[in-house]
Amino acid sequence: MSQKSALDQIRMQIQWNRLLSVVEEQAQTLIRTAFSTSAREAGDISAGVYDCKGRMLAQAVTGTPGHVNAMAASVGFFLERFPLEVMKPGDIFVTNDPWLGTGHLNDFTVVTPTFLGNEIVALFACTTHVVDVGGKGFGPDGRQIYEEGINIPIMRLAENGEFVEPVLAIIRNNVRNPIEVEGDLYSLAACNDVGGTRLIDMMREFGMETLDTLADYVIESARAGMAAEIRELPNGTYHNSMRIDGYESPIDLVAALTIRDEEIEVDFTGTSGISSFGINVPLTYTQAYASFGIRCVVGGAVPNNAGSLAPVIIGAPKGSILNAEHPCAVTARHVIGQMLPDVVLGCLNQVIPDRVPAEGTSCLWNPVLLGGHGLTDEDYGDATPFAINTFHAGGTGARPDKDGLNATAFPSGVRNTPIEVNETIAPLVIWRKEYRADSGGAGRYRGGVGQVMEISHSQHAPFAINCMFDRVTYPPRGRNGGGDGTAGIIERANDGSRLNSKGRQSVNGDDKLIISMPGGGGLGNPHERDPSEVARDVLLGFVSPEAAETVYGVAVDGEGMVDEARTKGLRAAS
Repeated sequence: MSQKSALDQIRMQIQWNRLLSVVEEQAQTLIRTAFSTSAREAGDISAGVYDCKGRMLAQAVTGTPGHVNAMAASVGFFLERFPLEVMKPGDIFVTNDPWLGTGHLNDFTVVTPTFLGNEIVALFACTTHVVDVGGKGFGPDGRQIYEEGINIPIMRLAENGEFVEPVLAIIRNNVRNPIEVEGDLYSLAACNDVGGTRLIDMMREFGMETLDTLADYVIESARAGMAAEIRELPNGTYHNSMRIDGYESPIDLVAALTIRDEEIEVDFTGTSGISSFGINVPLTYTQAYASFGIRCVVGGAVPNNAGSLAPVIIGAPKGSILNAEHPCAVTARHVIGQMLPDVVLGCLNQVIPDRVPAEGTSCLWNPVLLGGHGLTDEDYGDATPFAINTFHAGGTGARPDKDGLNATAFPSGVRNTPIEVNETIAPLVIWRKEYRADSGGAGRYRGGVGQVMEISHSQHAPFAINCMFDRVTYPPRGRNGGGDGTAGIIERANDGSRLNSKGRQSVNGDDKLIISMPGGGGLGNPHERDPSEVARDVLLGFVSPEAAETVYGVAVDGEGMVDEARTKGLRAAS
């Protein structure tokens, strides 16, 4: 390699690192300025930069795979509707179309062209989940997309630097939280504006007229890096299936993963058909999470962009729940789509078992709580109306050399919403939020534990919950000898009556709602777990003393220390 080519590579690596800082500042702008708690507190966003061909070059670390990887395809749809030659300075484009964006109406995607002089040099895109889009509200009860809320086709949100007021007016008049939703649209626009400004600063600093050379370098390097990782795996086809709760009936997710030289293909033929309710998944969202599952253990060090995604091919037959077409209801598509990493990891466990975690809760446990006229079984009276989407999670599966993560979202990546914030913006009291002991599956490495929340209305009025939960009938499975996690429960406190895992249901004004979230599956033989680790789990409340003895064969004394003699006897007896 000549000295000149070596210097060129160093220069482009510096430019690439700078580009990463640009998109991270882009994302942080959205978080800092967002009105809704889903963006500001939970980080349910994505941000990235694309070249003029619509290829994703870089994504922010902050964000969710369902947004990022689906948005990678979404920018191409924007360019089909508005080619580069019709874009002008001051233009901003928007959509929340599930099949052109990130899978459901609550996600607004905004795309902004960036100009250097009179030429477009890049496109910035970002997405956030807004609190409400009208319709039946954020929940799985819709039967068609028309019932689920306002659907904005790809159109201009701003022209000549001015927001298109009729578009904002239509949105304001169709949502329950107009101030928050409109505010988030401004935040999305600001997010891309900051990204574009920083990119132009970077290009001027480096004397760049276009991003073409850097884009080709980034994409080809990532493609080559991913291909090299795949070449290390044995060719072949590997099968896995997973049964989950579904809505009207259980759902089977069936995958065949084929490793073929420098590419991996996943075919979901055999998966259950579409649902009559809003848990169907558009194909772009299926592709987003299935590819993320692969990227978690294959080529994880390779940057996520159009190059590293290209060798991963995801397909699902039309009419299956993973390739639902218009006008299927799709609001709760995440409940199914977020299971897909576990499905493909089950295939890869047959190839690289030392790198694959056990199954986790996977789908978010984000209760949508509402109060107001006509929403509850009892009369709502004069209590304060509200609609809140609060983000929480169960436990993740045990990892190959570590325990699972407790009450942590995976694969989504969003954060738990602080209860103080929830109580500030809605008339709710969260009486309890604590780890759920013994919910993590047993194993050499323990599954992450879930959490328990207890909620009531602060004004003693009834309230409704839109349930979009899974792993209630079929819990997360352990791997390689590990035990299953504990299934989730939704119940009323007064009489212990169980709520269904999906659909809108009510809680009376004098009652409380208890949500017990699942724990992740364990990995490996529980009797190979270090007794001192079991004792630590007992002290921290992750494992009860009874489970320590019956499941792990470890006796813990009153001071939290391992009783060596009793432990030896317990393990010998088992």
